[in-house]
Amino acid sequence: MLVTTWLVATEAWHLLAPAARIGFARWLVGGGAAVFDLVRAEGEAMLALLEQYRDRPMDIADASLVVLAARLGIAEILTVDRADFDVYRLPGGRRFVQVL
Repeated sequence: MLVTTWLVATEAWHLLAPAARIGFARWLVGGGAAVFDLVRAEGEAMLALLEQYRDRPMDIADASLVVLAARLGIAEILTVDRADFDVYRLPGGRRFVQVL
């Protein structure tokens, strides 16, 4: 099962061609991916990541994925942002496993 955050879904919507956006929304609503909300306390974790990786710079959607992966205890990531996710680390210094 694919999991993501609303921040990533919003970024994907923006990057898609207008003709593809409704299909993407249908896919999400139909269960194509589980879209998670972040709780208030995770905002602090995201801010810490944005500060830690400001030299990249990390965007807020990426920070939300790192926080979600930490919450769920997963390391596999499906991303086109390969260079950044080679650098980002999970708690304990664990690396992401890129599935592409």
